[in-house]
Amino acid sequence: MKQALTIGIVSGIVGALLAIGINGYLSGNRVIAESTSASFNSGHSPIIQEPVPTPIYRDSESATSSSVRYSNDEVINISVYEKTNQSVVNIRTEIEVRRGFFVERGVGAGSGWILDREGHIVTNYHVIQGSEEIEVTLSDGTSDIASVIGADPANDIALLKINVDAGLLVPVELGDSDFLRVGQKAIAIGNPFGFERSMSAGIISSINRSLESVDGRMIKSIIQVDAALNQGNSGGPLLDSSGRLIGMNTAIKSAGSDSSAQNSGVGFAVPVNTIRRVIPQLKENGRVIRATIGVVQALPIRSDKGVLLAELIPDGPAAKAGLKGVLQSVKYRYGNNIISVKEKRWEDADIVTAVDGRPVTTFDELLTAVENRKPGESVDLEIIRNKRTVKVSVKTTEE
Repeated sequence: MKQALTIGIVSGIVGALLAIGINGYLSGNRVIAESTSASFNSGHSPIIQEPVPTPIYRDSESATSSSVRYSNDEVINISVYEKTNQSVVNIRTEIEVRRGFFVERGVGAGSGWILDREGHIVTNYHVIQGSEEIEVTLSDGTSDIASVIGADPANDIALLKINVDAGLLVPVELGDSDFLRVGQKAIAIGNPFGFERSMSAGIISSINRSLESVDGRMIKSIIQVDAALNQGNSGGPLLDSSGRLIGMNTAIKSAGSDSSAQNSGVGFAVPVNTIRRVIPQLKENGRVIRATIGVVQALPIRSDKGVLLAELIPDGPAAKAGLKGVLQSVKYRYGNNIISVKEKRWEDADIVTAVDGRPVTTFDELLTAVENRKPGESVDLEIIRNKRTVKVSVKTTEE
C-alpha cells in the first residue's frame, strides 16, 4: 500500500512539472512571434488597410449579427436605390395605328421620374409621341391618366402632370451636369422590358456627345454611359453616387433594329442642366420659345468653312434680308398667267460662315447661334456671295 501511495505522489509531481514546462514553452514562442512581427515592420512604412464599412443589416432582427456586410461600392448602390427608386414611374401609352380601313390600338412603355409634389413627371418626348392616352404608375401601384403640359422634341423632353395625393410623390433630387467626369459612377433606374424600377450601374464613358433627336436636331452635351440600358429605360433617371439626377436616359447604340434594339454597353442621357433650362418654359408656354431666321435647311461645305443655305422660308426673316438658298421660287409668265416654280440654283445660294462673329460649320451650329438670341433681336451674319464676303443683319422672329 505504501508502494502505491509513493507511485501516486511521484506521478502527480511529474505531471505538474510537465504542465509548467509546456506552458513556459508556448509563452516563450508567443513572445518570440510578437517580437519577430514587430521587428519585421520596424523601419518600414506601416501597412494601411481599407476601413471596414459600417455593416448594413437586412432587417432589425439580424442587426445583432456582424456577418451580413457589404462592400463600399455595394453600400453606395444600395443607398442610391433606396433613396430614389420611389421617384421612378412607369409610363404606359396607347396609340392608334391605322392599317388601311382598320384602326388598331398599339401599346408602348417607358420610364419617367417625379419632378415635384405638384404631380409633374418628366420623360422623353419619344416615349409619349403620338399617344392617345398616357398612364403613369407610381412605385406603390397608384396610377393616373397624365396630361401633357409641354414638350421639346429638339431635346427629347416631355413634361406630364398627374393628379394624386402629394404624399405619394417623392421628387428626385436634381444634380449638376456641368462638372461630370469620365469614369465617375453612373446609376440608371427604369423599367426595361416592363421590369419596374430595375437598377443598373456603370460609369460615365464620355461627355459632350451629340445625339440626333426625333425632329432631326442635335442634342448637345449628351452623356455617354456603359450602364445597361434597354427598351423601357427611356425617360428614366441617370444618377450619381449620391442619388442626384445628372441626366435622363434617352437612347442606346445597338446593332439591332429599333424594334429589337438591345444593350451594347453604349447608352446616352440628356444632361440635367438641359432639362433645368427647358422645364420652366414648358410649364409656362407648353413649348420652348426659340428665335429663328427662317432657314429650313443648310448644308456643310467641303472646305468646312461655313454652311450653304439650301432652303429658306418664303417671306421669312432671312429671305426678307435678301439671303438666297439653293431652292428658289422662280416666276414665269405662261400666257396671261404668272406661275411660280421651285428650281435649284446652286450658284446663287449664299454661304453663312459666321453668326455674331462665331464661325459655323453645321446647320445645327447655325440654329444654336441664332437661338442664343431672343425673338425680335437681330443677328449679324457673315456670308460668302459671289466669292465675296458680305455682312448681313437679320431680325429674328419666334420659331
